[in-house]
Amino acid sequence: MSSTELPSLLTATASPKASAVRVAPGERMRSVRLPGITLAVRSRPPAREGLPPALYVHGLGGSSQNWSALMPLLDGLVDGEAIDLPGFGDSPPPDDGNYSVTGHARAVIRHLDAAGRGPVHLFGNSLGGAIATRVAALRPDLVRTLTLVSPALPELRVQRTAVPTAMLALPGMSALFTRFTKGWTAEQRVRGVTALCYGDPGRVTDEGFRNAVEEMERRLQLPYMWDALTRSARGLVDAYTLGGQHSLWRQAERVLAPTLLVYGRRDQLVGYRMAQRAARAFRDSRLVCLPDAGHVAMMEYPDAVAAAFRELLADAAESGGGADSGKRGFGVTGSGAPGSGAEIWEPAAGTGPVADEPPPGSPGGGS
Repeated sequence: MSSTELPSLLTATASPKASAVRVAPGERMRSVRLPGITLAVRSRPPAREGLPPALYVHGLGGSSQNWSALMPLLDGLVDGEAIDLPGFGDSPPPDDGNYSVTGHARAVIRHLDAAGRGPVHLFGNSLGGAIATRVAALRPDLVRTLTLVSPALPELRVQRTAVPTAMLALPGMSALFTRFTKGWTAEQRVRGVTALCYGDPGRVTDEGFRNAVEEMERRLQLPYMWDALTRSARGLVDAYTLGGQHSLWRQAERVLAPTLLVYGRRDQLVGYRMAQRAARAFRDSRLVCLPDAGHVAMMEYPDAVAAAFRELLADAAESGGGADSGKRGFGVTGSGAPGSGAEIWEPAAGTGPVADEPPPGSPGGGS
């Protein structure tokens, strides 16, 4: 259900066969075999021929289902696909067992190269945001625009509520969490995940909750689920420690594509205070802050995210999509989707990364 699972809500208990993955009305699933990996790809029939392609990348513990609320809202704008990263959703583990951010980015690049769909409008949430940032920096020819929802970029002051997820990377922690949560039901796990990832858990419908429980039960049957989650968490922590040209912040500065950044003020996993730093790091960026959203705004407020993406396309078309477009003063420039309460900022020209602080006039720190 979420893009980032709380480690203590999971268990390593698994049986060798899992039930079929859920496919929403209007969606279709297919399997793509590539060297060293097999990817499950979720898509919707394009509204018309000739639409530009889009690719959606989920986060830690998530799947392509995380984009099912947003994808139909963009049917008339893009020809969208969402992948299950290796070891997640309906994709089996990679042959080489590489769950690093670079390994996941390589899987995305292989898919795009093999499909010949680039350049795409690339979307990423949480871990998927870090992956998408690396793809855009290393292969600018594959990325038309970049949309990042609560991207997992390095933070010096991690929120307390994010510590359990980070601890998943430590040796022996998976066994400890498994013993602690042994008797938990799928419903209990989903309620915990919802409380962690949503700004307002009450926005989850009864049908959405039932679908999430079904998906949780399916995941718990996967014999590799815990290994994929643990190694991917470790890969993300490792990426946070890299410096020089391999630093995610340094790679963010190299991204040429027009970039939309979406942050939720109630995000318990990615600090809202990182929003301004991200807006300054990406050279051609637009920052949208949703005051009531949590970590998965594309699930919680898909209409607002879709409206912000439409504005990104309009701005890119007006400016010609150049790498230096959109460099206006840092201040409120719009109101986002009707009723969303979104606040939009754009970074001042000629500025590099700044200290971890919120945009002017906003509350400090994260939850």
